Amino acid sequence: MRRAIVLLAVGLVPAASAVAQEPDWSRAEPVTVILSSFDFAPSEIRLRAGRPVTLHLVNQGDGGHNFSAPEFFQAATIRPEDRGYLFRGTVELAGHRDKAITLVPRRGVYKLRCTHTMHGMLGMKGWVVVD
Repeated sequence: MRRAIVLLAVGLVPAASAVAQEPDWSRAEPVTVILSSFDFAPSEIRLRAGRPVTLHLVNQGDGGHNFSAPEFFQAATIRPEDRGYLFRGTVELAGHRDKAITLVPRRGVYKLRCTHTMHGMLGMKGWVVVD
């Protein structure tokens, strides 16, 4: 009987630890990224792994731009209500619009670019560095 209880307890430990804890979204640090013709400011965004952050993406240009970092978004835990702003790892922004995406980033170095025609070639690219 004692052995059965120990085996049962050992079997429950992985199941209990596999339950993910929901991040405390209220503690997200704000980080503003300006999109303009043809630039991201900053072009290197530095974040801390495992800490919630709200990326406030602001398009200051008249035309549309996007914030495309598919590997970054795929690796991150994104707040459920913000997932709808993403399509294939890209956030689209019409001229003079903004969006806030709250997430918990994972360690890594990720490419960032605007995928609109010629925007990347004209300098609208950068990096998301998560330490």
